[in-house]
Amino acid sequence: MENYEVVIVGAGPAGIGITSMLKDFGIENMVVLERGKVGETFDKWPEEMRFITPSFTTNFWAQMDLNSIATGTSPAFTLETEHPTGKEYANYLRTISEHFELPIIENADVEKVNYSDKQFTIDIKHMESISSKFLIWAAGEYQYPDINAFPGSELCLHNSKVDSWKNIKGNEFYIIGGNESGIDAAINLSKLGKKVHVLDEKSDPDAKITDPSETLTPYTVDRLMDEITNDRITLVANSKVEKIKLENNRYSIYVQGEKSMPYQCDTPPILATGFTSSLSMVKDLFDWHESKSYVLLNENDESRKTPGLFLVGPQVRHEDLILCFIYKYRQRFGVVANAIGTRLEMDTSFLEQYREEGLYKDDLGACGEECPC
Repeated sequence: MENYEVVIVGAGPAGIGITSMLKDFGIENMVVLERGKVGETFDKWPEEMRFITPSFTTNFWAQMDLNSIATGTSPAFTLETEHPTGKEYANYLRTISEHFELPIIENADVEKVNYSDKQFTIDIKHMESISSKFLIWAAGEYQYPDINAFPGSELCLHNSKVDSWKNIKGNEFYIIGGNESGIDAAINLSKLGKKVHVLDEKSDPDAKITDPSETLTPYTVDRLMDEITNDRITLVANSKVEKIKLENNRYSIYVQGEKSMPYQCDTPPILATGFTSSLSMVKDLFDWHESKSYVLLNENDESRKTPGLFLVGPQVRHEDLILCFIYKYRQRFGVVANAIGTRLEMDTSFLEQYREEGLYKDDLGACGEECPC
């Protein structure tokens, strides 16, 4: 069995980002396991979906591109676009992995992870098992759509299963979920001349908070305001869906509250309910919050239950601080690299250079503050 110091599971933005830093840091005995191809998740985005955060080439002024996940790189420079599509960003990830010669094994589908005697054993489908001292879980969420949000969810079409909104048949649609993906779907359907109803369980969808993990970004609000003037989009607040039934060849959408008659439509409702955790394979190696919605990590983004198991990417969370956007979770790469480097008795002062680039933030005390105006 081949033994590594570090094994990274997942070659998306989180996996590519942390691996780039670890290689720059000097860790050589490591490998990245990717179940498909590098960037494959982004290749599966709907054709019309674009990044909501803008890309600018600002490295010259010592500020990283918001959508960059590796030092000295910029999607804006590589792709020459401000809001990349999924396929464009996948190309950026592949460019990084090739340029830095990252040790990635594609089509390596992890089947099982065991932990014993301070060592991880990783079983890989159709390949020999490997072992490691440290394991970094960087698998994303897009491949795990939340399709069990309520009874009848299986009758719906999850937005992640759409290759292009141009291919969706019908003239009127109900979208369940009013966050970024739901509004993006509504905008693109409306542009095609479709009538759209967005059912949002929030009581005040216009409430202003500054955390983009919980509110619409200005990019999306701008697009929505431009399109809503065409009177094809209806936003319905306080509409938490209880169940969906197929009755007389029509879809009946039942919501909580006093509404006696369900919404009805001829087309499958569109689920924009987000994604579930990719941690199911290693769920027993973590302690979970009482809500079971996220894992509990120590100050190094390490499992409180299993030493040496680190989490990077959109599932990292510390209490009310959600780090699901690229420019947010990349700030913790240096924290993980420092913890691993310290235990390997390496000189971690090399990592200090990453602080100014926003790749090494170990103090979250100032995070979570709202803007005064």
